[in-house]
Amino acid sequence: MDISAFSQHEQALKFRALRNEVLSSNIANADTPNYKARDLSFGDALNSARHESLGMTQTSKLHKQAWGQTTDGAKTMYRVPHQPTLDGNTVEMDVEQAAFAENALQYRASLAFLDGKIRTLRFALKGGD
Repeated sequence: MDISAFSQHEQALKFRALRNEVLSSNIANADTPNYKARDLSFGDALNSARHESLGMTQTSKLHKQAWGQTTDGAKTMYRVPHQPTLDGNTVEMDVEQAAFAENALQYRASLAFLDGKIRTLRFALKGGD
């Protein structure tokens, strides 16, 4: 079993946890005037991980992160509302709650898949007992 299989799941879990924070922030700011709902693109994070982004790299934790970019390469995007509000807030609770539930399900699926790999490895190490 290749150790990179665990690394891929680690990165996916980090992305899902970060997206959970962004979606939670959207829900928490549902009543904040002029708050713009944000989300992360899994595709951008995946492409960044594949191609090892050739852009600027953060060499110290003290350096500021580029605006709209997470440390794992996912781009923060603003969500376009289906129905804009008068106060400029673009959070739509039904959309945010559905995205949050989907993200939580994908997080749990990644954990279950990783758990299965670890159990299989453990079973092989024990000699099939």
